[in-house]
Amino acid sequence: MRQIINISITQDLAKSVEQLMQSDGYATKSELFRDLLRMRLGKGIYQELQASRQELAIGKGKVLRTLKDLR
Repeated sequence: MRQIINISITQDLAKSVEQLMQSDGYATKSELFRDLLRMRLGKGIYQELQASRQELAIGKGKVLRTLKDLR
């Protein structure tokens, strides 16, 4: 189910939105904002993954060889 959200932006941002739509091929403003939100949400997941990799690199990880190791 979709929900409609209205936002207010400055004229400069509105111009930037129009430019992004044209340069990146977005058909609608909604499509552009959905894509921007997905990218932002994905960035958080990427940062969590990087933090996990750093922990593994310093030896804070555990090798799981069986399903019992998950417990």
